[in-house]
Amino acid sequence: ADCRYTCHQECRSLIQLDCRRPGQWQSQLSPESTLLPPCSQNVTQTVEEEKPEPPTVQEIKQKIEKYNAKVTNCLLMKLNEDGTYTGFIKVHLKLRRPVTVPAGIRPQSIYDALKEVNLAEMTDKRTSFYLPLDAIKQLHISSTTTVSEVIQGLLKKFMVVDNPQKFALFKEMRKDGQVLFQKLPLTEYPLYLRLLAGPDTDVLSFVLKENETGEVEWDAFSIPELQNFLMILDKEEKDKIQQVHRKYERFKQRLQQTLKEARGKPG
Repeated sequence: ADCRYTCHQECRSLIQLDCRRPGQWQSQLSPESTLLPPCSQNVTQTVEEEKPEPPTVQEIKQKIEKYNAKVTNCLLMKLNEDGTYTGFIKVHLKLRRPVTVPAGIRPQSIYDALKEVNLAEMTDKRTSFYLPLDAIKQLHISSTTTVSEVIQGLLKKFMVVDNPQKFALFKEMRKDGQVLFQKLPLTEYPLYLRLLAGPDTDVLSFVLKENETGEVEWDAFSIPELQNFLMILDKEEKDKIQQVHRKYERFKQRLQQTLKEARGKPG
């Protein structure tokens, strides 16, 4: 009220006033007299958001029953006795760059899957190719399965030996006619997001894409991978040049045809 000094209640013990205003108020000033009431707060103060409490088993059970009631196929969620639950998610693969896989090995058999045989470890030979654009892979996961584990599981199913850090899982949402993508943290639980959104993939779907960090970390790639990138860039450059040549060649032909027709007309 006198020297116009204010502070928060929690900062009280840190304040040492040395008010030099002359007059009768000087002897009366104290840190207590300059404090704001406890209800007053600085609008610029950063307030930490409280994390919501995890849902109870009963709440999870209700959500699963509501989810399964909307399922039109057999891909239901199942609640376990320990409170965890299992279900299915579909992941769209939208990779623009080639992936690295073992070269010259047979496809994975049921025996390999049951025995968890890693065919990628059977050979050191590597090759690169493009995965089919917008391929869809269905995964059966648990409520404790993280985004990181989903990415590793997808790479293992396709026998991709690239570093998992090159990839990221996104959630795709549609709102007001727009398609929105949001990168998911590695510790997020995709099945819980699926449970909250319901089984409709138009509301929420998962997409595996390259982990775009603004700058390409070339150190994460091997020499053969970098050589393949150069070959691909060279091919794309040649294709682009041919497209430009064909475009102007068609334009040239139309222009010559127009001139030819104009010469045959009087005037």
